[in-house]
Amino acid sequence: MAEFDWNNLRSFLAIARTGRLTLAAARARLDHTTLSRRIAALEHALKAKLFDRSPTGYTLTEQGRRLLPIAEEMERLAIGAGDTVGGTAACVEGTVRIGSPEGFGSYFLAPRVACLKDRYPDLTVQLVAAPSVFSLSKRDADLVVSVSKPPAGRLSAAKLIDYDLALYAAPRYLAGHPPIGNTADLSGHRFVSYIGDLLNFPELDFLQHVAPNGATALESSNLVAQLKATLGGAGLCILPAFLAREQPGLVRVLADEVRLTRPLWLIVHQDLAELARIRAVLRFITDEVEAARDLFKLG
Repeated sequence: MAEFDWNNLRSFLAIARTGRLTLAAARARLDHTTLSRRIAALEHALKAKLFDRSPTGYTLTEQGRRLLPIAEEMERLAIGAGDTVGGTAACVEGTVRIGSPEGFGSYFLAPRVACLKDRYPDLTVQLVAAPSVFSLSKRDADLVVSVSKPPAGRLSAAKLIDYDLALYAAPRYLAGHPPIGNTADLSGHRFVSYIGDLLNFPELDFLQHVAPNGATALESSNLVAQLKATLGGAGLCILPAFLAREQPGLVRVLADEVRLTRPLWLIVHQDLAELARIRAVLRFITDEVEAARDLFKLG
C-alpha cells in the first residue's frame, strides 16, 4: 500500500457515483485521462479490479462494491477533519448544494437566497431546482427538500410543511369550453400534467386523483412549462397553491371539491448534519417556511 493515494480514492468515488468517466471527470474537475490514470493506479495499489468497463459506462465489480463503503467512510472522516481542524466547523462558509423540487426551489427558495447570502457572506449556495431524485450518499446535494420521505438509512429527515394544491385554468380556456359544475364534468375537458412514465415520485401523479380518465393537452416533466401552458389556455392543471396564487392569470376551479395536500421533507445526510454551514441553511429554510406558512395553504 506504499503507492496508495487519497486522490485516487476520491476518483474511485466519483466514478462509482456516476457510472461514467466523462461525467465523473466533470464533477471532479479533472480531465478524463487523469481520472482514468488514477483508477488504474488505485487498482494497481490494491491489486484488484474495481470496475467492469463497457461502452455504456463503469460498473463496480465485487471488489469495488466492497471498497465503496470503506471509501465513503474515509471521505466522511476527511470532510470532518477539514472542517474541524481547518476551523470551518464553527464557521458558516464554503459551499452548500440544495436539491429541491422545481416549484419550491424556483418560486419559494430562490427569491429568498439573497437574504441567506447577506447573513453569511462567505457562504456559496448552489440550488438545483429540478424534478429529480437526489442521492445524498452520492453527493448529488448536501441537503434535499423532497415530496417523499426517504427510506431508513444514514439520513435525517424532518417534515418541513404540508402544502396544498388545487385545480386551475386560464379565463380564456374556461370561456371556450363547457362549464364545470362538479368533478363529473371534468371528463369532457383537457389537462396539463406530468408525463406519467417520467415521474420520479408517485406523490406527484395528481391527475389520477382528480380526473383519472381526463385527456391531456400537454404533458411535461417541467412544472414551469405546465404553468406557462396553463396560462396560455392549454387546459386545466393541478398546481401548488404557493405558486398559483402569485399568477393573476389563473382561476381556481371547483374550489369546494378539488384540494390535494402533499408533504415536503427536509433531508440531510447524518455525516454532514453537524457542519455549521449545513445547520445554517437548514435553519434558514425552516424559518422561512414557517414565516410564510399561510402561503402554502389554500384559503
